[in-house]
Amino acid sequence: MTRVAGPDIRTPSQLIAFLNAIEVGEMRGIRVKVEQARQACLELDLGELADKLAEAGDALRTADMKTYRKRIETVVARLGHLR
Repeated sequence: MTRVAGPDIRTPSQLIAFLNAIEVGEMRGIRVKVEQARQACLELDLGELADKLAEAGDALRTADMKTYRKRIETVVARLGHLR
């Protein structure tokens, strides 16, 4: 995937705040933010969570909002344990 410039996320707490700030909007914008969060996970050496965010992005592309929300919630919950 192509690197998407995004916010400077250095901690799990910052990543949680970023994910929780994703709101209803243009689908492309939401996908970009999910990709930025995925890249931040990779930079924090959280590959398993990056995979979950990739699944969330795939769910957005197919309009599977139930899976999208579930994957985002899973990532936020697991990040909460890393604080």
